[in-house]
Amino acid sequence: MLVSPCLTHNVLKSRMISICMKKSIQIISLFSGAGGLDLGFTNKGFEVVFANDIDKDSWETFEKNHNHQIDRRSIVDVPSEEIPSAEGILGGPPCQSWSLAGSMKGINDNRGKLFYEYLRILRDKKPLFFLAENVAGIVSKTHIPEFLKIIEEFENLGYSVSWKLLNSKNYGVPQERKRVIIIGYRKDLNKTFDFDNIKEREIISLKEAIGDLPKSKEAKEKNKPNKILKISNHEHMNGGFSTIYLSRNRRKNWEDPSFTIQAGGRHAPLHPDSTKMIKIGKDNWEFEDGENSSHRRLSVRECARVQTFPDDFIFYYDNVSKGYKLIGNAVPVKLAEVIAEVIAEDLKEII
Repeated sequence: MLVSPCLTHNVLKSRMISICMKKSIQIISLFSGAGGLDLGFTNKGFEVVFANDIDKDSWETFEKNHNHQIDRRSIVDVPSEEIPSAEGILGGPPCQSWSLAGSMKGINDNRGKLFYEYLRILRDKKPLFFLAENVAGIVSKTHIPEFLKIIEEFENLGYSVSWKLLNSKNYGVPQERKRVIIIGYRKDLNKTFDFDNIKEREIISLKEAIGDLPKSKEAKEKNKPNKILKISNHEHMNGGFSTIYLSRNRRKNWEDPSFTIQAGGRHAPLHPDSTKMIKIGKDNWEFEDGENSSHRRLSVRECARVQTFPDDFIFYYDNVSKGYKLIGNAVPVKLAEVIAEVIAEDLKEII
């Protein structure tokens, strides 16, 4: 049967209107920081309708890059009724108290207790899904009993919960970075997030990630930022290297992915062109050519590249150390993207 061109046009027009009217998946962002997790999700069609972080060093960076105002109160002081409804909640409660490199106080630390504020908002808003991210230390032998209690709390709130320790290097991130990802779907959806559905990517080297960048500029005295840079944030922290820094190798070769980008410039990995480090004793390394050798930390922009932030994502700070902190605390954008893809696919017939 021949179909009228006019009818075909009307059908196509109707479908296009339907696609345009279909709303994006709205998300609530908690403990937002610079918004690496948010950027990964918005890149895949999600929409942030509420963002919160008490850290004043993150406010300008988040607001200018995401074009969204951030609620600046402590999450403890934010009533659930003042948060708009959304299909999802994202957030990585402060990880320092769970870190293997930190105090390991866990839930007994005030920062660890913020996990329960996350639970409180989840209970009151009842979104279709949630995602929580934390350091590998949260599933260490010391903390696994408390961690499993938290998983049980999520399940008691009516969510089917999945969790897994992921290494970011397997998902398009040029970095060895292990993080625990917890994802829950509301039980009435009759769905469970399957981590096997996340597509692994080829491992990306430092050469591929930062090899095209020119030499970075040293920060000014007291690590104040340079006002004019050809490439935004392409400046590195000055100062010496502590005995803690020299307790292990900090340099990777060009063909390798980076070490983990930490939330502190003093611990930023060395640039691959830096002099090699050699082990001279237990927890004791030194530069191969001595103190006069060529070595520098990765720049703020290089760390951002390793965390897969695009170059047009600008970090704002009054001290270079704060730039490293913003980046090191973030979820790698590409890791967030591959997770967002699976969630969007799981929810496409529901929303």
